[in-house]
Amino acid sequence: MISVEEARARILSGLAPTGTEIVPLSAALGRVTAEPILSRLTHPPQDVSAMDGYAVRAGDPQPRLVIGAAPAGHPFAGRVGAGEAVRLFTGSVVPEGADAIVLQEDTDRDGDSISIREAIRPGQHIRRAGQDFAEGQMMVQANARLNPRHVGLIAAANHAWVPVRRRPIVAILATGDEIVLPGDPIGPGGIVSSNSHALSAFVRACGGEPLLLPIAGDSISAIADAASSVRHADLLVTTGGASVGDHDLVAPALEGVGLKLDFWKIAMRPGKPLMHGSLGSVRLLGLPGNPVSSYLCALLFLKPAIERLLGLPGAAPRPIRAVLMTGLKENDHRADHLRCRLTEAEDGMLQAEPFGRQDSGMLSALAHSDAVILRAPHAAAVEAGSVVEVLRFDSLGA
Repeated sequence: MISVEEARARILSGLAPTGTEIVPLSAALGRVTAEPILSRLTHPPQDVSAMDGYAVRAGDPQPRLVIGAAPAGHPFAGRVGAGEAVRLFTGSVVPEGADAIVLQEDTDRDGDSISIREAIRPGQHIRRAGQDFAEGQMMVQANARLNPRHVGLIAAANHAWVPVRRRPIVAILATGDEIVLPGDPIGPGGIVSSNSHALSAFVRACGGEPLLLPIAGDSISAIADAASSVRHADLLVTTGGASVGDHDLVAPALEGVGLKLDFWKIAMRPGKPLMHGSLGSVRLLGLPGNPVSSYLCALLFLKPAIERLLGLPGAAPRPIRAVLMTGLKENDHRADHLRCRLTEAEDGMLQAEPFGRQDSGMLSALAHSDAVILRAPHAAAVEAGSVVEVLRFDSLGA
């Protein structure tokens, strides 16, 4: 068995970013840029007022004659001369001749005349042309996942369309005679398929495009036919049938249609029977059938793989620290991942309370947990109050 770290490195090795597509700005949130986004204009394009007030010449004597007004979008056509002022609003273009903005609340107005109660500094309350950014300046670098702030910046830079990475297509194949789709009749010994739907949602949350395949029964031909139908996908993810039992047929079925197996089994709990290889240009991740094992393997291996296909680093999930509320016995040779709840102490430190039962088939415990406690292979026993590392689901979009 290989380590979690080696498994992740081998899965990421050789994964290249997907191609480029152009999407409207309205659909760009969460997408990853395929190239740098450069500004198509200078912002602001001219000197503009930062406040509501009056454009004046700083060195002129009192009072000032108001010769006009310039609401935003309607620049003043004339020039501000000695002893004159022009009424402006936030975003108004500063008229020619003026070198300062005096705030409305710092003036007293009597008809067309204003008196200024505060000292005036040249340049005050003026946003200079290009203060924010200039034409040709890089707004967003390549390989950046776009957040709402990026979208606003790209819009301000006058882009209606954005070049992004194509969403990786992740085909998801659940296997097993015993599983049925939610809502379908459940026969004797049958169970409802949850893995494929959890993984489909997970792939979408990571920025991929899930392709949910029909369930393949426990037969070599059914699994091989399903896998052969998705040669256009970037990744094929299977669930179930990855262990070593008589009905664990994923490996032999896929070997018959060209699977090149890289590794099978890792030193991890839950999630030991993880499989990785390739079917031509399609990379394979064979996940365990138990729902907790499947989901944790997706978090640790599928998420970085999708990110690498999107041009992102695909780094390992970053743990945070928490205080252990219940002591733990020493660990064996496998990296352990204990589902836990998190609470916050008065001092702001997180507290981790592991669930009493850690069965890999208990989906309810996974759904109601906040994080997993990470335990290295051969970790010594730890007492309550010790500081441990945890992977927090909400911080990972999981």
